[in-house]
Amino acid sequence: MRRIDLREYARSGPLPLSVAERGALGEIPSLTVEPHPGEDGVYHLKPGSTVGAVEVGGLSVLIQPKIGIPQLLSLACYAIGRVKLRRQDFDFPDADALPDVLALALASHARRAFAHGLLHGYRTEEEALHTVRGRIRFDEQIRRRLGVPLPVEVRYDEFTDDVLANRLVKAAAARLGRMRLRSRAARSGLGWIAATLDNVSPVEFPPNAVPEIGFDRLNLHYRDVVALSRLILRRSALEADRGEARAAGFLMDMNEVFQEFVTAALREALNVSDRVLRSDEGMRRRVALDEAGNIRLKPDLSWWDGPDCTFVGDAKYKRVRNDHVPNADLYQMLAYATALDLPGGLLIYAQGEAEPVVHEVMHSRKRLEVAALDLSGALDDTLARVKLLADRVTALRREARRVVRAA
Repeated sequence: MRRIDLREYARSGPLPLSVAERGALGEIPSLTVEPHPGEDGVYHLKPGSTVGAVEVGGLSVLIQPKIGIPQLLSLACYAIGRVKLRRQDFDFPDADALPDVLALALASHARRAFAHGLLHGYRTEEEALHTVRGRIRFDEQIRRRLGVPLPVEVRYDEFTDDVLANRLVKAAAARLGRMRLRSRAARSGLGWIAATLDNVSPVEFPPNAVPEIGFDRLNLHYRDVVALSRLILRRSALEADRGEARAAGFLMDMNEVFQEFVTAALREALNVSDRVLRSDEGMRRRVALDEAGNIRLKPDLSWWDGPDCTFVGDAKYKRVRNDHVPNADLYQMLAYATALDLPGGLLIYAQGEAEPVVHEVMHSRKRLEVAALDLSGALDDTLARVKLLADRVTALRREARRVVRAA
């Protein structure tokens, strides 16, 4: 299988591609295929915001994130469950591909979790047995057996390791195991997980329906490995039909990762729940720009005190300078502030190094604030920068409440 290495938002050098290969590459989200001037069958590839690894049309394509794989996975795991995994947890010198890094990390965290003992729980079973166990299901016994005494329809609770947490870990290991792994240690680690969880039922979890798990003192040792398993199951796509090509791999849209991370980190810094600081997916009230309600709006971030919105913001995965903030983003934020009757809003960009900027909008007395979140360094460093953004959110809310009281 031919391997192609790319980097997020970086244009590749000229690459010869067959018609079939060019068509297959066109199925990868946000990847642009451009002809090389003057040469037939030669192209340049430029990834967009999607990073990861995918096998499609006889090609193995690796798209490295600008912030590096360890930092990317640290941010993504925090976003999915506020789990603080370190860069070292994903730093394997012998692994240069994202699936291998994930497999090694999953095996490492599984060993730590399983060292405290496999998680067990009670599961209700209903069976027909030749001995009585638990409670007899008299209605079913009469309906199914018509007076025959054996077998007996019973319901009982079984103490088993076939619980949701173990099913998630096993499913994540199986998902990675179907990818082309280059590291022998990665393949060995996944095999160890499968053997350890041999009694656990194999379950396929669709990417958009991966269940969450609540943690307490009894299962807290599983928190890291479950968060990583949920990330793998949510972001991997195996044998997914995409046009005529069939793609298998692990892909992450940096726009989604950044928005989810900023939302989770701000909630933690501000000590509020998802019912207070809501994402665009958690909007419970219809927000519209026009009186008729035809122009629908869904801001990335909004703070609700009961029925009243006191803050609005957007998270954008872009590198910007003070004088190059896209006008469309500012117009969008102005629409949010207008529709929600707020004095302003906050635009949060990724990887910027600019000082805070404030735009005073003419004739409206609205303030559009721009901030940039540097994602480099350790996770704790990034979370410390988020606390500075939380101060901005608090100041904007204070201003919104002051305006309401003055009115």
